[in-house]
Amino acid sequence: MSQDRELPTPISACVICYQEADRIEDCLRSLAFCDEVLVIDSGSTDGTVEKAEALGATVRSNRPFPGHREQKQLAIEWARHDWVLCLDADERITPELQAKIQALRATGLQGSGYTMPRRNHYLGKVVRAGLFWPDRKLRLFDRRVGRWGGTNPHDKVVLLDGEAVTHLDEAIEHLTYRDFSHQLRTIDSYTRISAEALHRQGRRCSLFDLLLRPPAVLFKSLVLKRGFVDGWRGVLIAVMAFYYDWLKYLRLRRLQRT
Repeated sequence: MSQDRELPTPISACVICYQEADRIEDCLRSLAFCDEVLVIDSGSTDGTVEKAEALGATVRSNRPFPGHREQKQLAIEWARHDWVLCLDADERITPELQAKIQALRATGLQGSGYTMPRRNHYLGKVVRAGLFWPDRKLRLFDRRVGRWGGTNPHDKVVLLDGEAVTHLDEAIEHLTYRDFSHQLRTIDSYTRISAEALHRQGRRCSLFDLLLRPPAVLFKSLVLKRGFVDGWRGVLIAVMAFYYDWLKYLRLRRLQRT
């Protein structure tokens, strides 16, 4: 019998969280097939840590919260294995995606990483168009050739070697916002973080940014990406994308004036 068959690739699941007691359990259960489940918490007081530990996750604390990109990078550096599968607490690995990953790792994961679409739930329903689909993310990757980059709070995995990734069809389940008020709070927080990050980079807001970018985002979401097929949810997603961009650049303009 041949002895050169590759062994299954060990995977570390990495999750960052804060005050996610209502969502952390389903997230971690979907990652139970991994060889390690590592949770980096930034000071939760609502029982998130206790629920994660009860499910067998290794929980470590890093506070104060340094930023999404920095916290996620720390998580993969603290992981035991080089191949990492990264989720947010409001995401889950679907059974179909789990089966696909299991089949791939059985003979050894290849290349730099794997992308997958996100099945986004918005206000009680899965949306299949607009900015929310396919919303493809690189979440399973080899940390030796990739790291967390981007601009907070919109972090992304950046590959160091430029090697192509494999695109999977199976999706991550994403619960997005708990309700509309949660979306408004998130927009308020994220636009502040985004504006401050752009300001530190020396980015300046022009009238073009403030007056033309938000309508362009709305048009892209509603028309070019056919968000209208999701009915009122698609329209609301486009409107809130307009509001997000407008508020981000307005705050950046205010920062540069002060």
